[in-house]
Amino acid sequence: MTKTLVRATCPHDCPDTCAILVTVEDGVATEVKGDPDHPTTAGVLCTKVSRYVDRTYHPDRLLHPMRRVGKKGEGKFERITWDQALDEIAARLKPIAERDPQAILPYSYCGTMGLVQGEAMAMRFFNQLGASFLDRTVCATAGFTGYKYTIGGSIGTDLEHFQDAKLILIWGGNPIASNLHFWMRAQEAKRRGAKLIAIDPYRSLTAEKCHQHIAVLPGTDSALALGMMHVLVKENLVDHDYIERHTLGFGQLKDRIAEWTPERTAETCGISVDEVVNLAREYGETARRNEPVAIRVNYGLQRVRGGGMAVRNIACLPALVGAWRHAAGGIQLSTSGSFPSNKLALQRPDLLRGRLPRTINMTTIGDDLLKEASPEFGPKVEAVIVYNANPLAIAPDSNKVQRGFEREDLFTVVLEHFQTDSADYADILLPATTQLEHVDAHLAYGHLYMMANNAAIAPLGESKPNTEIFRLLAQRMGFTDPAFLETDDQLAAQAFDKKHQRAVHFDWESLKQKGWEKLNMPAAPFAEGGFPTPSGKCEFYSASMLADGLDPLPAYIANYESVASNPELAARYPLAMISPPARNFLNSTFVNVQSLRATEGEPHLDIHPLDAAERGIQDKEMVRIFNDRGSFVARARVTARARAGLVVGLSIWWKKLASDGKNANEVTSQRLTDMGRAPTFYDTLVQVEKAAP
Repeated sequence: MTKTLVRATCPHDCPDTCAILVTVEDGVATEVKGDPDHPTTAGVLCTKVSRYVDRTYHPDRLLHPMRRVGKKGEGKFERITWDQALDEIAARLKPIAERDPQAILPYSYCGTMGLVQGEAMAMRFFNQLGASFLDRTVCATAGFTGYKYTIGGSIGTDLEHFQDAKLILIWGGNPIASNLHFWMRAQEAKRRGAKLIAIDPYRSLTAEKCHQHIAVLPGTDSALALGMMHVLVKENLVDHDYIERHTLGFGQLKDRIAEWTPERTAETCGISVDEVVNLAREYGETARRNEPVAIRVNYGLQRVRGGGMAVRNIACLPALVGAWRHAAGGIQLSTSGSFPSNKLALQRPDLLRGRLPRTINMTTIGDDLLKEASPEFGPKVEAVIVYNANPLAIAPDSNKVQRGFEREDLFTVVLEHFQTDSADYADILLPATTQLEHVDAHLAYGHLYMMANNAAIAPLGESKPNTEIFRLLAQRMGFTDPAFLETDDQLAAQAFDKKHQRAVHFDWESLKQKGWEKLNMPAAPFAEGGFPTPSGKCEFYSASMLADGLDPLPAYIANYESVASNPELAARYPLAMISPPARNFLNSTFVNVQSLRATEGEPHLDIHPLDAAERGIQDKEMVRIFNDRGSFVARARVTARARAGLVVGLSIWWKKLASDGKNANEVTSQRLTDMGRAPTFYDTLVQVEKAAP
């Protein structure tokens, strides 16, 4: 028996980007485990990825190209050859491209976070074609935008220092479910005497294990940050030296936050005055003792109308108290901006040759697939190529998304591992490789290591890497540029700019052997200022925001769907709904792994006892959740973990695996955030009633 150990990387949309060791016996992967030598992974994998071998060898893996034989959505296919599949795709795309290539749309996101299997060869293909651009905003661009206006880029506290903090605010996230290796550091900080405070509308698994949980109303995090700033300034708990040397606009900020008294903040957020005041004092007084205070802000709080502003407001706090002076201080939203990834080399926008195709936002795919051609919109979408994504499950306003993909005149190609909800609507279904079967290079958004993924096993069946599929499609379309001849290793070698000071040691062949290598970043990136903003300072006042038509100072923007913004709607649909990730799923990935799905059980809706009693709902009864956009059913869990006025549907289920063939996105909206053009999944009002028998 031949037994080898292969270095790999978790490809999924998670900040941890774990280093993996794959055991291979006679060409078969038998085990995946965390690399004990990788400082952030520390030998530990989450429940999901520890079963990656089960996913790779799942009996339902797609192993051959398929052609639809039933109605769209029925999921009936016949096996065809690769030549047949490629010929048919090219035959359908060529006449569309001749009329207007913008009628062809890619739809992809983070089914893999890999720089090679994600948007490298794929973007080269679509750039050469002149297809519509996809605005890939479905996760985090609101927060990224607000953070960038303030800090200058997605750079923040190094994960490896959080255990040295004396106070950690875990704001808008549930790291036990979605950021396990940060949680390990936070637990170590707790053992060393740090205080952990969770700020979240829902009493998540993480919130239960913190010293304090502050249950703000959805969409009011920006108000809480303003109220904290009010108290910090009023009680002189700010670092005047740091403010003077390394910030811009403090005087204007003081005028703005003067109106955000603890009383107004508490009323807006649905919490007590004491919670506002004590949180600010805890933060400011800990920093004044020259002890590190850190914030881990996550993506949940920015999925509302004012989501970008919320992250901006929170990002102002560390500079106010001088938290950036410490390696264990500051804030982390994402570390991805630390990486010198070379997207120009990977994606080759020069292949556009001066063309500027229209942009379609992935959040509004439901509306856009139903639009006719017009001077404003451009050509009707005639073809969609879906890869690394499952829009039928994850896109908002799901009823419209389904109607769009049901169009018989829409040619749909799906690259997939399994027959997902979206795969059921494909005209041609192509089998893609999993992470164990291809090469890739990775950055991370929760730590500072460049990562390599080696292929551990040969592709199963007739599956092919995304890169190879797009190379073959390029050949069939007649594309002859040498860009389509580069191998995966040649692509990976371009992933990080070798000349950049943060990656002076980057060499692809070396990285493949070692598996990971840390960037050359200072322990405390902004201890002496040097923010990558236009001014070089943390910008409380942002001229860039003003130029972009936004309020240049921190502000509060109420939810679209709230009593403040729409009292008539709130009267009909009085419950706010959020749909954060279920612990055993990762977006819509892993839902079809039976052991993980069995642990989740079925779709649930957590509802507060007062709200349940008002509706005559008992624990474990089936309920219908609805608004003007649609409805879905779930089993009620009557619990105080959901604050009064809030219901929580942990997500995101494949629709076909739910009892009613629907999921939480039946009721979410296609409206966009204040900045970043991102979705407002958690800006949703609903009503709940007992389900019909």
